[in-house]
Amino acid sequence: MQYPRLVNGNILRLIAQLMAAGLATLLYRDVIHPVGLIAWAVTLGLALAFNAQVSASLADADRRAMSMDEFRKHAISIVAIGLVWTVTFLWFGLMGPPGDLIVLWAIVSALIAGSALIVVTTPLANIVFTIITGLAAILSFALTGQFLMVAVCVIFMFVMTAGTIVASRTFLEARIAEAAIVEKDEVVSLLLREFEENQADWLWQIDTARRVRTVSPRFSFALGKTNEDVNGKPFLQLLSGETWETGQFHPSLHDLAERLKRRESFSNLLVKVSVNRAHRWWELSGTPMLDEKGIHIGFRGVGSDVTEQRESSEKIAYLARYDTLTGLPNRLMLNEGLGEALRYAQQWRARCAFLMIDLDRFKAVNDSLGHLIGDQLLAEVSQRLKEVVSENERVGRLGGDEFAIVIRDASEPGYVDKVANKVIERLSRPYEIAHHTLYVGASVGSAVGPTDGTTVEDLMRNSDLALYRAKDEGGGEHYRYEPSLHASAEERRRLEFSLRHAIERGELLLNFQPVVDAYKENIVSFEALLRWQSKEHGFVSPAKFIPLAEDTRLIVPIGEWVLEQACLEAVNWPAHIRIAVNVSGEQLIEPEFASTVVRSLAKSGLTANRLEIEVTESIFLRDADLARKALEEIMALGCSVALDDFGTGYSSLGYLRKLRFSTIKVDRTFVQGAANHHPESLAIIRAVVAMADSLEMSTTAEGVETAEEAEMIRQLGCKKIQGYYFGRPMPAEEARIVCQRKLDPSARIQPGSGGDEGRLYYTGK
Repeated sequence: MQYPRLVNGNILRLIAQLMAAGLATLLYRDVIHPVGLIAWAVTLGLALAFNAQVSASLADADRRAMSMDEFRKHAISIVAIGLVWTVTFLWFGLMGPPGDLIVLWAIVSALIAGSALIVVTTPLANIVFTIITGLAAILSFALTGQFLMVAVCVIFMFVMTAGTIVASRTFLEARIAEAAIVEKDEVVSLLLREFEENQADWLWQIDTARRVRTVSPRFSFALGKTNEDVNGKPFLQLLSGETWETGQFHPSLHDLAERLKRRESFSNLLVKVSVNRAHRWWELSGTPMLDEKGIHIGFRGVGSDVTEQRESSEKIAYLARYDTLTGLPNRLMLNEGLGEALRYAQQWRARCAFLMIDLDRFKAVNDSLGHLIGDQLLAEVSQRLKEVVSENERVGRLGGDEFAIVIRDASEPGYVDKVANKVIERLSRPYEIAHHTLYVGASVGSAVGPTDGTTVEDLMRNSDLALYRAKDEGGGEHYRYEPSLHASAEERRRLEFSLRHAIERGELLLNFQPVVDAYKENIVSFEALLRWQSKEHGFVSPAKFIPLAEDTRLIVPIGEWVLEQACLEAVNWPAHIRIAVNVSGEQLIEPEFASTVVRSLAKSGLTANRLEIEVTESIFLRDADLARKALEEIMALGCSVALDDFGTGYSSLGYLRKLRFSTIKVDRTFVQGAANHHPESLAIIRAVVAMADSLEMSTTAEGVETAEEAEMIRQLGCKKIQGYYFGRPMPAEEARIVCQRKLDPSARIQPGSGGDEGRLYYTGK
């Protein structure tokens, strides 16, 4: 409260100091050498400048806490000024005549008195300056033998110190009283505002000419006028504001004018008025007045300002129809737009269309970089979609990374394909977000109405089926709805239903494919491969039901069953043969995954070092930290972890640095590529082998089908081989027999039967 007022007296204090300095210089110009006077004046100027800077920095001290450093700087600046003036007494005064010393004291005492009046807000500063300069004066008078002036100085110091304290206390009390009055005014104003808000209605009355005759003060205040300015003015002119001259009234004012003209009562009529060029919403109620003879004499009524309520309602309505992140229409508004497009198409025998858009690889961005980057990406996608569509289309967000476009008129041949391809091309361009370059394509499914559906629900469902087909084909494509897609969806639904009961019906079984030492050709492990022999659908390819299980999270209970059965079977093999079990990312993010492994090992009696968990790099895209933690828990049990399909997906050396994999499995595509003498595949295999050797990891080559391929893999340095050349996936009974002896290379499968789809049986001895 006190220190900020220093700024107000800065200029006045500076002028007083400079005037005093000028008088002192004139007084001693013949006594002190000019260089000494200049040096003194410069020193005083620096001290004054420092004090002014400190005072200016305290201008906002009433709005914050003042630090000890700031308090200390201000005290130092005052002491510096006082010390400069002590020089005049202890140097100038002692070198000049005694009479000049009295004049100098008069100058300084005037400066002290003036400072006490100007800077009454900071008594400590005045007292410090008074004491420093007073003591210097007392000492100089004592040294020159002017003891009467010593007494005068002492009395002056006492009076000024006491006066400063009293004046400062009076100032402080006044400011406290002022603050209390302001606080009371605020409380009274708050109570008045609360009363007015609870009693929000205004009274108004007009005559037959629609001129104001009586209004309440609050009505005039709401118009920004006084009662004198309002009385006698046309009612509609007051409400229309500056639009009165142009006649461009809001429709609500026309409605009010018509009701007044027809002398109708009205209640809660919402009217848009103009007050000082700002638009407000008023709610008016009125009833016609009649005299004792039944003659119409005007209107009287009440009104209130409902602008805030109106804006809140509009905001709620906006939020109900628009997506908050992207600002695009949401599912509700898209449904309405599609319904209008269908009615238009049926009325004019035209066509409309609905495009459902899903971003490719968005989940990988969201999981790896976080939801903040994901939200920024969605906002950028929405901006690009706005740029793509024309007035004939309406784009919106369905939720997540799904968007949609309603085409009002899609009668032109190829129009839907044109819009879809434009969307895919535009969304597939790179994005620069937070110093990251991101690539996410888009898949589009479309349905045309009324050909592909006569209702909103039909078109949305059918476009969703087409989108699912586009995603199933790898993404980045546009697929139009076809009736056959219903059959595929129905088949998927039936497969899902059967898969939910596959374990209890005993339809799942495990096959085991041997993994052999590349040089000794003896079996070192088996990989457990899941097969489904459905009673309703026959043999179902793993490529078909495994993705279905992952999408529906049925992979979690199925994976637990596979792990348990694999361990139970592995205890029947020799102790040096291990079992490898593939684990999905959906299983790893389960909190109890490690407990599931422990239960399987305990139930089967299999030692942990004989169990190898195989994972792919894609598990780290879902939740890298959670996946790594789960694998570390498995390793702590004594199990080993293999990295399967390395190099085919989201390869990152960071995973190899953070986790000690026991084995890196080279995908069959590289093995087949190397067998066909593709230099890229050969280089990749050599690089993987060299890297694994340096990290003390083993390597397994998958998909080896011929003796030439096996020899090539040995020469490239892979330590283990898996493939049809050494054995197909086989039932548990055959695996028990085979693991007791070395495989017979004379009983291999015929070339050209690669892959492990279908029901495969071991053909060795």
